[in-house]
Amino acid sequence: PVQILAYLGGVVKVEETDLKSRMGFLYPIHSHNISVFINSTREQDSGQYMCSVNVVDDTIRLDKNIGIINLTVLVPPAAPTCRLHGSAVEGANVTLSCSSKKGKPSPMYQWQREPPTLQVFFPPAQDRTRGTLKLTNLTLEMSGVYVCRAENQAGSKNCSIVLEV
Repeated sequence: PVQILAYLGGVVKVEETDLKSRMGFLYPIHSHNISVFINSTREQDSGQYMCSVNVVDDTIRLDKNIGIINLTVLVPPAAPTCRLHGSAVEGANVTLSCSSKKGKPSPMYQWQREPPTLQVFFPPAQDRTRGTLKLTNLTLEMSGVYVCRAENQAGSKNCSIVLEV
């Protein structure tokens, strides 16, 4: 463990880490609430944080004076990229793919055909984890705008592709 913030002898000390300018005590120490804040969180701030409280002339008991919390910084998906694999000719099969380079947890993907012929897709045609949509035995009526939504708990982003059969 690396000490990042301390209050010793009446002085707040913030160690030289990338958190230095972004963290501190939330309340004055005298309030006896030693909550901390982290501003402008980043994915690399994720991890286990430990709080240790030692009072002068008090017996140190490891099970009583330490609190541990796990922090997971969620990252919204980056704008995904939509691609067409195969030849969009009548009777053929194509796969539409959608992928986002960023996102924590990994985004799930949802394909949908836009109005005027709104259509939502389900497995096995759509793989929500891989971001693929398989369209088989293409017809002229399957032409249209297909939108992929990459989504996780932190947010969502879309991309679209025009299919011309």
